[in-house]
Amino acid sequence: MKPFSEYMNEWLYGPDGYYARFKAIGKEGDFYTAVSTSRFFGATIAHYLISLIKEGKLSPKLHLIEIGAHQGYLLGDMIEWIAQEAPELIETIHFGIVERFPALQKIQKEYFRDRFGEAVTITHYADIKLVHAKEAFYVANEIFDAFACDLVYYDKTALVDDDHHIHFNGEDIQALSIARRYKQIKGEVARGYENFAKDMFSSVEKSVFVSFDYGEKEVRNDFSIRIYKDHEVFPLFEEGLDLKALFGKSDITYDVNFSHVIDAFEEAGFHTHAYKTQLRALTESGLPELLDQLAKRGNRNLYLREVNKVKTLIDPTMMGERFKMVEFHKNIG
Repeated sequence: MKPFSEYMNEWLYGPDGYYARFKAIGKEGDFYTAVSTSRFFGATIAHYLISLIKEGKLSPKLHLIEIGAHQGYLLGDMIEWIAQEAPELIETIHFGIVERFPALQKIQKEYFRDRFGEAVTITHYADIKLVHAKEAFYVANEIFDAFACDLVYYDKTALVDDDHHIHFNGEDIQALSIARRYKQIKGEVARGYENFAKDMFSSVEKSVFVSFDYGEKEVRNDFSIRIYKDHEVFPLFEEGLDLKALFGKSDITYDVNFSHVIDAFEEAGFHTHAYKTQLRALTESGLPELLDQLAKRGNRNLYLREVNKVKTLIDPTMMGERFKMVEFHKNIG
């Protein structure tokens, strides 16, 4: 039998894993993300980045790097907005993506070539440890829930047998230590946050990292782990669920314990600049102003379509409150 974290890592990142090959996101895929919902998600983050450069907190020659970019829509939307609001930055910013899978790198290169032609060059990094820059603005959407996790249940950890059955008879010391730190007796314990934070901290001299994900600062003491397939949600422990049939063919995810994320980054040396709901983060970063600019262009139908999409991002009953933004700084004045 193997630890659940090893099983989940194979499910998502193995040779035949879910993320090893391109999967559509949105209507044609298994789930929606903020990126697939509205281009103003990326535009708002880009607007915030431009404000940091204008304030002198970051240099115009920084590296803008997306982590876990899938096809590259988020970085593409950010570049498009930068070209509109501050076109001079297109000539100075270095654009990059951290992506471990060569097949996805190829798809991303084709996507950016189709969208921007030869005007934009993307550098790929197979690992964040390979990024070496003076300054960077890192951005990510829904990556912390994609770290493999262990499952704990009253001082026992989950093991998975060859038939994909889960048994709570393991005693993983590290997983149980993390669980005790957050007074967690039941639920998911993410593995790898600490090393990821350390690698990011050492990769550049000065950086901002903005990431969005769903979860809370307090552990639920219950299982949130679930499987997404064709926009249907299946709790991992749903009776009759065939894990063998779903293995590697569907997404598996869980709610993020943001206290664990924050502790990992602060212990690596980062300063936690902000932790907010997605509603508050996007609103305070200028989303309403960007929509006003669209309204002033006079295309009412386009404006109304975008407003309806944006509602999904910020409506408290949808993504607005459930999703959180966390922002970490290194050597930012």
